[in-house]
Amino acid sequence: MLKPIKNKSSLIVGSGLLGLVLIGTIPFAPKAIELIGQRQQARIEQTLQEDRGKPSVVLTLAEIPPEQRQQKLQEIASSDTISLERSRARYLLAADLLKKYEGGPALRQLEGLENEYPDLAPLVLLKRGRGYELTNEKTKAQKTWQELVENYPDSLIAAQALYKLNQYDSQYGEQAISKFPQHPNTQEIIRKRLQDNPQQPELLLLLARYDANNRETNGIRDRLVKEYSSKLTPEDWQAIADGYWATKEYHQAALAYQKAPRQPQNLYRIARGQQIQPKGNNKSIVQAAYQKILVEFPQTPEAALALQRLAKISQPETAISYLDQLIKKFPDEAANALAQKAKLLNQLGRQGEAAKIRQTLLSKYPTSDATAKYRWSIAKTAAERGDALKAWTWAQPITTNNPDSSLAPKAAFWVGKWAQKLGRLDDADAAFKHAVTRHPQSYYAWRSAVQLGWNVGNFNNIRQTLPQVVKPTTRSLPPAGSDIFKELYRLGEDGEAITLFQAEMGDRTEFDVNESFTDALLKLIQGKNLQGINQVWYLQKKDDPESQEQWKKLRETPEYWHALFPFPFYETITKWTQQRQLNPLLVTSLMRQESRFEPEIASPVGAKGLMQVMPATGEWVANKIQLKNYSLSNPNDNVNLGTWYLNYTHDTYSNNSLLAVASYNAGPGNVSKWVKRYQTSDPDVFVEKIPFRETKGYVESVFGNYWNYLRIYNPEIGKLLEKATQ
Repeated sequence: MLKPIKNKSSLIVGSGLLGLVLIGTIPFAPKAIELIGQRQQARIEQTLQEDRGKPSVVLTLAEIPPEQRQQKLQEIASSDTISLERSRARYLLAADLLKKYEGGPALRQLEGLENEYPDLAPLVLLKRGRGYELTNEKTKAQKTWQELVENYPDSLIAAQALYKLNQYDSQYGEQAISKFPQHPNTQEIIRKRLQDNPQQPELLLLLARYDANNRETNGIRDRLVKEYSSKLTPEDWQAIADGYWATKEYHQAALAYQKAPRQPQNLYRIARGQQIQPKGNNKSIVQAAYQKILVEFPQTPEAALALQRLAKISQPETAISYLDQLIKKFPDEAANALAQKAKLLNQLGRQGEAAKIRQTLLSKYPTSDATAKYRWSIAKTAAERGDALKAWTWAQPITTNNPDSSLAPKAAFWVGKWAQKLGRLDDADAAFKHAVTRHPQSYYAWRSAVQLGWNVGNFNNIRQTLPQVVKPTTRSLPPAGSDIFKELYRLGEDGEAITLFQAEMGDRTEFDVNESFTDALLKLIQGKNLQGINQVWYLQKKDDPESQEQWKKLRETPEYWHALFPFPFYETITKWTQQRQLNPLLVTSLMRQESRFEPEIASPVGAKGLMQVMPATGEWVANKIQLKNYSLSNPNDNVNLGTWYLNYTHDTYSNNSLLAVASYNAGPGNVSKWVKRYQTSDPDVFVEKIPFRETKGYVESVFGNYWNYLRIYNPEIGKLLEKATQ
């Protein structure tokens, strides 16, 4: 039986009061919700910030194939706790699923992720749109991309959304072209429109300006020059010329710079471009172009370069007059100019004047590279004549006066060797320690470490050594680019990272040190190892003060050396060095010198592949090991054949790696002659006496590579060096 309702009026009043309270709170609910949301988002961002400094399991999976990392990522993604690790795992799982066209599962991973992973929020929306597209929910896909454009209008990721939306409505393509012409996706839209209607010079100019570093854009530049020359502004010509220059079309660049604004660099490139790629006998044209710089911009760095170039292409007497101008107007260039002037005076038979010039060089410019080179030439000649004291006396100042000279490591080592010969053992040890601590990256640091008795291997025992190798488990943080780019790079989302960085660099054809290093990292992950390694190496050649400062700071980081001495094809190298009982670091070092890890590279004489195996040698070795249907461009085949041959040269010379490596380059016949002629009791003297300049440099480079791989990746050697520098 139901109980009667008591005090009905009070209930009504109470419910009315409750209703009034509820009605009264409705206008404030959005603010309260917004406040709660802000607090929650702040907590998430604080958590993510704290997580950034912690070790990351997800980042160690960046280069692991999707099918091999899926289970681990799922474990991390299924955590009940919000964290940067969970967000990264969910993002990578979604990315892997989308690549397999599995839109539904990807959408589940992406649900709400933009709030938990604000660093990549625009990309979460981009991928969510793709997920909807794959599940055939086209309207939701478009709405998601529109949301991205509205919420992140200035993000370069919006350009990718506009690219996708352009497939449904061409007005979005117009928006992309207007706002994001630097983005590769936008440039794809532009190229498609040019296919449909080639007569659109404004679109041609956008590609010339924003896709300047692409050699394929030279066709665009050619069309602009040929068909629209009269309509181009000086600024247009500047963009065209810069693009030609960046793609090494120097003569075309020189012609375009003639119509660009009159600037010192442009005038210099007019002259230099025609000098590098001459059309016929144009020496007088080049000289006149350099002379224009001296008239119009006489105090600029380009004027100094012009004087140097004019001196090199002029007759001795005229060249000396240019050098005198250089000495007078540009004190920083005086030392090199004096050294060059002394050589010209010798050619003219004016040895007395040349001697006075060199004395001025020694007394007035003791710290210059020119002085270091002169000192070394005297020391080397003295050593060849057996005068160790004179050699030591002339070379020793290089180690203190010219510590940054390229000759400094070599001078320090040989100062030690000559001190040993003179019985000055303390001086010798000091010189060797100086070479190791001041120039740890040098081949001569390794030779000095051997002299100091360090356990770093020597020519006669490297082959049998199996050094421990410890490689980084995660990618380092690039020094340039946006936070989104850096996160993509570390996650191993290489395609998106490369596209984004290219867009971020915009219309620039020249990068600073950190940007160029970052660009080199991207080349390395694409397997463009020759370009990547060389680009890192050439950073030291940027000679303006700001670039030098950036480079010096960068080379103090492990990341710099990892990029300069990478480990492509590590598994292949390990496999075949174990079978041949060869030191894997020695093979890696030889490969770096031979091919810069380019599997399809070919030399002018026909050597091919990673270890630059000659076809005849490859055929001979293949017959020995009964290998059929091989290709020298195939990494596995090439390393198989190359390591067999390197093992053969080691067997030929009783496991002396110096002779084996020299033989790999110059052939066993030549090396056998050198051994008889020069002896090998002192291997360092033997290296200096190798008559083939290429082979001498090859030996020093391979073993210099070996030392660098050892000091970078072997913890024991790293600790030795760290202790020595304390």
